[in-house]
Amino acid sequence: MHKAWSVVIMSTLAFTVCFMIWMMFAVIGIPIKQLLGLNETQFGILVATPVLTGSLIRVPLGMWTDKFGGRIVFFILMLSTVIPIWMISQATQFWHFIVTGLFVGVAGGSFTVGIAYCARWFPKEHQGLSMGIFGAGNTGAAVTKLLAPMIVVGYGWTMVPQVYAILMLVTAIIFWFFTFSDPTHVVGKQVTVREQLAAFKDPKVWRYSQYYSIVFGGYVALALWMTKYYVSEYGFDLKTAALLAASFSIPGGLLRAIGGYFSDKFGAHTMTWWVLWLSLVCLFFLSYPQGDITFQTINGPTTFHVGLNAYIFTILLFSLGVVFAIGKASVFKYISDDYPHNIGVVSGVVGLAGGLGGFLMPIMFGALVDLTGIRSSAFMLMFGVVWVSLMWMYWTEVRPMDKERESKRTPTADLME
Repeated sequence: MHKAWSVVIMSTLAFTVCFMIWMMFAVIGIPIKQLLGLNETQFGILVATPVLTGSLIRVPLGMWTDKFGGRIVFFILMLSTVIPIWMISQATQFWHFIVTGLFVGVAGGSFTVGIAYCARWFPKEHQGLSMGIFGAGNTGAAVTKLLAPMIVVGYGWTMVPQVYAILMLVTAIIFWFFTFSDPTHVVGKQVTVREQLAAFKDPKVWRYSQYYSIVFGGYVALALWMTKYYVSEYGFDLKTAALLAASFSIPGGLLRAIGGYFSDKFGAHTMTWWVLWLSLVCLFFLSYPQGDITFQTINGPTTFHVGLNAYIFTILLFSLGVVFAIGKASVFKYISDDYPHNIGVVSGVVGLAGGLGGFLMPIMFGALVDLTGIRSSAFMLMFGVVWVSLMWMYWTEVRPMDKERESKRTPTADLME
């Protein structure tokens, strides 16, 4: 069992570093935006570009993990990003950042590799916990928000990718020496690519993908967007804004292990159902824009300011981070329960949907701000997405389960009569 825990610990460390790098444009994107004079939509494209490749590559990475094992795939993935990360520091034009960002985005695919690699070292009743511990590597988003601003202030934004490139290389080497392979964890050559890709035809996979596009895609999108939101909406400097934004990223990563534990105990369906409802409540309040309401009173018009101050906003954002953390674990508990022999590919498909959500939403956030001038429109968009998911879950899971329980009660009542 010591091998299993060594694999989980080292994979979590490696994933944390990968996620730090995947999210670094959330911090360095702000000085780059000022340098290049980008509008909100262009900024959204800049920060979301790495998320695109990190999403699209998840399905092939999942297939390769099932075929060749997680250790070798994870190691090669990390090494492949070292040079592109360093090259970001040499970029001077918008297209330079887009191209290098696409290559750096491969680091985001590490999740699909690690989740399948870790899960196969544990029995089914402990897979939720093991995957939750690994998923805590999402905390890399918070680490970037704490570390990168200090580097930017002290040495300039170009130092961040240089430090991160060295960090990735060192992490890859350490990972290789402290992890293990097990031939029984690969699917074997008898499983064809066609059989692996059959997951795309399964309606349950698409439903889980929709859930994950919220709890993970929404997490990535907000992790990328919140630093700038605090700067624009509340006027904080970069270091303070990044620190406050970390209040969302930290629970969104660390508490994923707790989500895995509760998913093992209460089931994926129950946890995901409550996650969606609580997300809806948080997003409802976060959506409300700053405004003034005027009432005609007997003493003349009286105006009240309505809107969230930075303290209440941060509390709600922290709560949303906690809920998303539990949701990320519960969705993958569905996968380990329903697809124990095909975790790599299915997690790749679901991860692809989550990553694409994380790619598209920041661009849509920027476009909505440019169109409406309302910064909280980002939360309005997410509120709508969560509402659609709740309806989908109700009609495809809750209603059928209620009918099944009712049908079981009816024969029992007949027997008693």
